[in-house]
Amino acid sequence: MRPGKGTRPRTRRRPAHSGAPEGFVTTVDRGRYTCLTDDRMVTAMKARELGRRSVVVGDRVVLAGDVSGDPGTLARIVRIQPRTSALRRSPDDTDPVERVIVANADQLVVVCALAQPSPHLRFVDRCLVAAYDAGISPLLALTKADLASPDEVLSVYAPLGVPAHVTQRPLTAEQLAGLQAVLDGKISVMIGQSGVGKSTLVNALVPDADRVTGTVNPVTGRGRHTSSSAVALPLPGSGWIIDTPGVRGFGLGGVSPERVLEAFPDLAEGIADCPPGDDHLGPDCHLDEWAAEHGAQTRLDSLRRLLASRDGSDA
Repeated sequence: MRPGKGTRPRTRRRPAHSGAPEGFVTTVDRGRYTCLTDDRMVTAMKARELGRRSVVVGDRVVLAGDVSGDPGTLARIVRIQPRTSALRRSPDDTDPVERVIVANADQLVVVCALAQPSPHLRFVDRCLVAAYDAGISPLLALTKADLASPDEVLSVYAPLGVPAHVTQRPLTAEQLAGLQAVLDGKISVMIGQSGVGKSTLVNALVPDADRVTGTVNPVTGRGRHTSSSAVALPLPGSGWIIDTPGVRGFGLGGVSPERVLEAFPDLAEGIADCPPGDDHLGPDCHLDEWAAEHGAQTRLDSLRRLLASRDGSDA
């Protein structure tokens, strides 16, 4: 079975590298890659023939050399298998160079606190844009409902049809059951700003993960960074969680408006009537009239909010 359908991704034998196993990259640390094969963890380095191609957590790779996994041994990654998805991020919105941060994920879990720190919905919007762009299903995890009601945030994202799971402290097995059900059998990336409770969720879902949790500065309202690199963690049942470092921004410099529009197929008919080059944000956009006739105003509002988030302006 492939990664995401169980805790032990199946490996394959490739004719081009006879006898070479396939690995699933679980961690990346200073040029060393930890790869899960059929029955062991193998430490590897990138082979010279791969050149500048990046290897990221979630990649499926072909290994050569010493694949025993014994202490002190080092295999080589000689090929990166085709990716089913690639979650990208740019340094900022003005930089068109995108960096793949996770490969082959099925869904993106955006963790957002309802208080301490207060919800940063523009960050959530940007994560949704990145998910739609990558072809990954988004999911909201709203934490700290013991401090504030989730109703307002839920109403904002209801028109997008984004599933949401709400938790409060202390976390209980009953609260986690719904989230566990949608994570089971999939490769899920967790992303969130520092202090929102992402590491707490990961520790609850993967009891032996031992991810360090942080606190929120009472003056700035910002959280302390607690994880410094992405890591893939096997869920107790099946599937994987890829925990990412806490971030404060999400650059979308390489995402075009057209790629955002593809996430709204129900508006495609109205979009087709707009003139070429229309950014769909101006007062003369034909979508207003079409949406009013088809009862799609809330969806149009959501589209415009994401487009505005992509270019850094206010919705």
